[in-house]
Amino acid sequence: MIAEEQTAAVAFLSAPASHDTTEPIETMETHISRIFLVGERAFKMKRAVKLPYVDFSTADLRLGACQKEVELNSATAPGLYRGVRRITREDDGTLAFDGQGALVDAVVEMARFDQQSLFDRMAVEGRLTRELMTVAAQMIARFHRAAPVVHDGGGADNIAAVLRINAAGFATSRVFEPGELATIKLAFERGLARHAALLDRREAAGKVRRCHGDLHLRNICLLEGEPRLFDCIEFNDQIATIDTLYDLAFLLMDLWHRGFPDLANLAMNRYLDESDDEDGFVLLPYLMAIRAAVRAHVTATQVEESGEASANLVAEARSYFDLARSLIEPAPARLFAIGGFSGSGKTTVAEALAAQVSAPPGARIVESDRVRKAMHGVSAETRLPPSAYRPEISDKVYREMAERVRPLLAAGGTAIVDAVFDKPENRNLMERVAGELGVPFTAAWLDAEPALLRDRVASRTGGPSDANLDVLSRQLARDSGERGWRRIDAARNAEQVASEILRLPQELAQVQPTLSEKP
Repeated sequence: MIAEEQTAAVAFLSAPASHDTTEPIETMETHISRIFLVGERAFKMKRAVKLPYVDFSTADLRLGACQKEVELNSATAPGLYRGVRRITREDDGTLAFDGQGALVDAVVEMARFDQQSLFDRMAVEGRLTRELMTVAAQMIARFHRAAPVVHDGGGADNIAAVLRINAAGFATSRVFEPGELATIKLAFERGLARHAALLDRREAAGKVRRCHGDLHLRNICLLEGEPRLFDCIEFNDQIATIDTLYDLAFLLMDLWHRGFPDLANLAMNRYLDESDDEDGFVLLPYLMAIRAAVRAHVTATQVEESGEASANLVAEARSYFDLARSLIEPAPARLFAIGGFSGSGKTTVAEALAAQVSAPPGARIVESDRVRKAMHGVSAETRLPPSAYRPEISDKVYREMAERVRPLLAAGGTAIVDAVFDKPENRNLMERVAGELGVPFTAAWLDAEPALLRDRVASRTGGPSDANLDVLSRQLARDSGERGWRRIDAARNAEQVASEILRLPQELAQVQPTLSEKP
């Protein structure tokens, strides 16, 4: 009976006459939804399914889910969601929108938007720029900051519930062998034990919130020039009530899986710049692994009904599964330091390097310009007065950088520090942090002719650096030429420079005594 009623509702929504048009109706499908595109509108129907993580088996449940979807998504995508339409069976047996008869089904009515504005399409077509990804990451951080805090069990218990849902989802598919499922299940449980204390501390600090829950590229669109989140998880509060970094991890995993590691690393770094989540950085590879596993079992459930497309879906499910396996085991900590005068390309090189080191999403970049702006309570793009660059202020910036990377390294993360590093005491400071923690340390000084540095500084637009030609001139005037760090030719492009830094030997830093410790 349920199937018959929904079949009738599908036929009703597919008929142009139901929408007072003669134009054909376009349709799209996902594993739990059907979308009907009609002129400037779209109607989204919940499929009558009952899975371990969602129950749309009755019309009343589908109506409630539609109402909740509109409520939750209207805040993050204003103007996109128009409301809920009931589909009813009238006395004469016909179906109608919002009639007086019995409820047959329900749909969400939305404003139709160009599918080319979806972030997944933009990524494939090379239109998802670093600038746009930066704005999106900052927007997500603000969304998380405003999301309702939920204290309902520990942070480790919250992730354990996700692992149980994953196990149940895998059990419904025949794509994966029992042995490999048992192996990955054990690996996830070991990872949870390793991270349980940190997850619990984050929950106690209010980091478990009612989030989006399905934060991948296809659920971000560009509306009126601004990135907007839509299509959040409305049907299962447990799935969406999660650690904020687990929410972010879906986007990072999606970018990485699609072959955009640089954008994944950028999104992570800009998100952490905007949020107070630095302590959770080391969780991200594990959380991304869980997200990859989610996509693996969800994709696998579509195989049985996919017909000729089943081989492609099996391959896609396996690719997610393989990514999950590669992310579970922790990577060793490492510290990179990149120094050089203004215009040497330190930040560009750091960004090119960051996605290639450690486990996905790569290294945390601690950049002196951003640290200085944060210490002054302004955005990275805000220009600071010369007084903000007095020597005693700069010394504080370097100390703050050291304090930021220390807990990251101690927890097993990899970091890149990016600053001028023209003073030996500041270079020694970073070496000391790595040496005290027993972390391999790689230091590079980006070398370039003064003329090239001047050209680069003069042509630079935007970004967090306030350095101008006067600043560069003062740096060059103080140059002693003695540093001890490996000199790298910075006249080449950032990818070439990053490749050379990657080839430098990993060495344990020698702990240099401070002035007070010297005899």
